[in-house]
Amino acid sequence: MSDQRNPIAAFSLPPTADDIVSMAERALASIPPHLADHVRDVGIAVEDRADDETLHEMNIESAWELTGLYRGVPLTQRSVLDPVREPDRIFLYREAILLEWIETGEDLYRLVRNVVVHEVAHHFGFSDQDIAAIEQEPDAE
Repeated sequence: MSDQRNPIAAFSLPPTADDIVSMAERALASIPPHLADHVRDVGIAVEDRADDETLHEMNIESAWELTGLYRGVPLTQRSVLDPVREPDRIFLYREAILLEWIETGEDLYRLVRNVVVHEVAHHFGFSDQDIAAIEQEPDAE
């Protein structure tokens, strides 16, 4: 999809929701097998931008600031006694992702993958603070 030298050059039109879904599915498929079973039932939805209700709920002023959102019950908060609930889903907000892509020049797949990994971390019960701390850790080599 993207050209490493110029990631934007690979597209003659803005990537569609289907393009974003394909990248997100590829990212989910790359999750290590021992974790993959736990995300098998998590759905992916791509919307152009977060709606006003979601932004208000998240205390976010601009739809351009939200690239993804996990909706569901984290694994750490589930019980066998829970009533039947809606399936967990990861929402990706296409326009915010594309804006970040243009502003940073980051490879689009890597950007989508980072959003998916962030939201999967919420599925596993990590908070935004936990995720930020992990992202700040130096890479182990």
